[in-house]
Amino acid sequence: MAIRIKRVENNFEDWQRLLSLLQTAFEYQHTRINPPSSLNRLTLDNITEKSESEILLLAYSEQVLVGCVFLRAQPHALYVGKLAVLPNAQGQGIGKKLLKFTQKIARQLAYSQLELQVRIELIENQAAFSAMGFVKSGETSHPGFNRATSITMQKNL
Repeated sequence: MAIRIKRVENNFEDWQRLLSLLQTAFEYQHTRINPPSSLNRLTLDNITEKSESEILLLAYSEQVLVGCVFLRAQPHALYVGKLAVLPNAQGQGIGKKLLKFTQKIARQLAYSQLELQVRIELIENQAAFSAMGFVKSGETSHPGFNRATSITMQKNL
């Protein structure tokens, strides 16, 4: 199966499909993480706003949207957020291809590092990112929590 990665331009209109992809891909987290994912607050309006201030990459298999990632410029690194692949398309290297494209963009923007956050409960995600060269660089807590709720991971390019 050929996977095509493309950067979203101004002519993208399939916001509902993108929102559905994110909701489907993150569904398994609902009973596992606390506090709930910020994904629960995404709407069609704010996802389009997010894409105006961030870089949005989409992954297609044939003409079907199967994955995405949002990239946000930070002073020290390009932040990787909302990396998502449809459950029935996982295990096919789509996430790796999205991250490879992300690294290309990071280099074009003169970044030498990628950064992301993974919820503390999602050990399998931490292992997957570690296998792709990310290392733990810290822990953070969501407001109102006196324990770590997320792990920050970075990858040098």
